[in-house]
Amino acid sequence: MSWPSTFLEWEKKLGSLAAANGQISSVFYEFLRFGLKQGWACLFGGTMLALLLGTYFFYPENMPVARYDFLTVAALAVQLVFIALKLETREEAAVIFLFHVTGTLMEIFKIAMGSWAYPEESLLRVGGVPLFTGFMYASVGSYIARAWRLFDFRFTGHPRLSATVLLALMIYVNFFTHHYVVDMRMALFLFAALLFGPAWVRFRVWRKRRRMPLLLGLGLVTVFIWFAENIGTFARAWIYPAQASGWTHVPVAKLGSWFLLMLISYVMVSAVNHCSRPVAGRRRARRSHERKRRLTRIESVVR
Repeated sequence: MSWPSTFLEWEKKLGSLAAANGQISSVFYEFLRFGLKQGWACLFGGTMLALLLGTYFFYPENMPVARYDFLTVAALAVQLVFIALKLETREEAAVIFLFHVTGTLMEIFKIAMGSWAYPEESLLRVGGVPLFTGFMYASVGSYIARAWRLFDFRFTGHPRLSATVLLALMIYVNFFTHHYVVDMRMALFLFAALLFGPAWVRFRVWRKRRRMPLLLGLGLVTVFIWFAENIGTFARAWIYPAQASGWTHVPVAKLGSWFLLMLISYVMVSAVNHCSRPVAGRRRARRSHERKRRLTRIESVVR
C-alpha cells in the first residue's frame, strides 16, 4: 500500500474516532481539518514566501545569478511541478497565468509612478519589474482557486458574473487612472458592498456545511494578504518609499488596495467556476466541478 493510501486510511480512522468521542472531540477534529485545508490552499503562496525569506537570509552575495532571477526561475519551476503533479487544474493554471500578466502590467506602471521599488538588480525583468513579482500576484489567485475546490464552495445571493466583471474592470482601470483623475476607490468599495453584501458562501470542512457572509470571507483573505506583504517587504523583495532607510510595517491603509486587487482575482476564479451562471449552465458547472475533484489522491488528504 502506498503512503498516500496509508495516510488516507489513518485520516479516516482518526475522523471516526473523533466522531465517536463526542462533540468536543468532533469540533477539535473539524478545526484541525480546517487548518489542513487552509494550509494546502496556501501551498503556492506559502512556497513563494518561503523562497523570499530563504533567499533574503541565506542567498550568497557572490552567486553569478541575481537573487531576483533565482526567484523567477524557482517560482516557474514550482508552478510547472504543480501542473505536472495535477495539484492545479488547467483552468486554475490559466487563471493564474492571466493574473500574472495583469499584475505585471500594473507593476510596470506603478514602478514608473514611484509607488514602490525593487532595490536589487536582475536580468529577468520587464520595464524595471522583476518577473518573479507576477507570481506573487498569481499566488492570490492560486489560493482562491484551491480553497474554492477544497472547501467545495456554494453560494446564495451571489451577484451575476457580468456585474462582477464590470466591478473588476473598474477596479483595474482605477489603479491606473487615480494618478491623474479623482480616485474612485470609495465608490468601488460601495459598489462591491452592494454586489456582495447579500451573498453567503457555504463551505464544507468535514461532514456539515458551514456558511458565512461572502464579504466577511473576502475581508479575512485581505488581512492575510496584508500580513504576507509585510513578510515580502521585510525580505526586501520590494519596498515602499517609507521603507528605503529601514523596514517598517506596511500601512494598514494598504488593506483597501489589497481588498480591491483581491476582488479582481476572485472574479477571475469565479468566472472559471461558473458560480453565478443561470441554472442551465449549472449542470455544466457541476460536471466541471466533478472533474476538478478527480485530482491526485494526495490532495484528498485534506478534503
